[in-house]
Amino acid sequence: MQRLGVVFGAAHIGPTLVVTVVTITLAALSGVEPLRIAVLGAMMLSNQLSIGWSNDAIDAHRDREAGREDKPVVRGDVSARTILTLAVIAAVVSVGLSLLLGVALAIVHLVALASGWAYNLGLKRTLAATACYVVSFGLIPLIVTLAREAPATAAWWAIAMGALLGLAAHFANVLPDLDDDLRHGIRSLPHRIGARPAGVVALAALASAGLLGVLGPSEIAPLSAVGALATAGLLVAGVVVIVRAPESRALFRIIMVAAVAAVITLAGAAGSFVA
Repeated sequence: MQRLGVVFGAAHIGPTLVVTVVTITLAALSGVEPLRIAVLGAMMLSNQLSIGWSNDAIDAHRDREAGREDKPVVRGDVSARTILTLAVIAAVVSVGLSLLLGVALAIVHLVALASGWAYNLGLKRTLAATACYVVSFGLIPLIVTLAREAPATAAWWAIAMGALLGLAAHFANVLPDLDDDLRHGIRSLPHRIGARPAGVVALAALASAGLLGVLGPSEIAPLSAVGALATAGLLVAGVVVIVRAPESRALFRIIMVAAVAAVITLAGAAGSFVA
């Protein structure tokens, strides 16, 4: 049991579960059939496990140099080779499950999976890193609508919301480690523009996502309205922190909570996902 905990600890289990749960929730709220939701959830869980495991396996050397004792591979609890093997197996499983939901969904899912792996394999060090997040998150609404028994294209605003959430997620994810990443040669967009501008971009992306969630659908859902109002309040708090203490961990926390509020806005609009 302890061994299992170690293995899953190398999979970035928090973000893995969040993305999986969000996908399942969006599918349920948008009218996807229960059995197909189950397959979709298993597919997305395998997808995220694969990306998480590959990240720790590929970054093992850099994490050792950085003294990342929070990483199971660095502590020697599990080998990088074992984690990489699990990542490949999880990728194969996720692709197999996606085929059960249709060829169109399988192709879109493969693009999202490849985007995550490309990020881990080296694009994280370049300006293309942000695009990986934008693509992977932007495709989630489309994956959800293609999972229906009668596959459909997602509305443009739903895809745009997902992409904006991906943009915010990337900038927020690197904010706490900007200096350490720079020492290891990572030069993605947020690293190049610095903490304060990166915080502004993340907040602007979340504001835009909240606005789309309200203006995109033909009707404003109560849940979307609640999420949008919460996002607006958090954005004000974020601006105050950016002005007074841009290096503070408080900015990262505010962006994370604002992202949750934006996801709530997206969930409220899920019933209108189909173009």
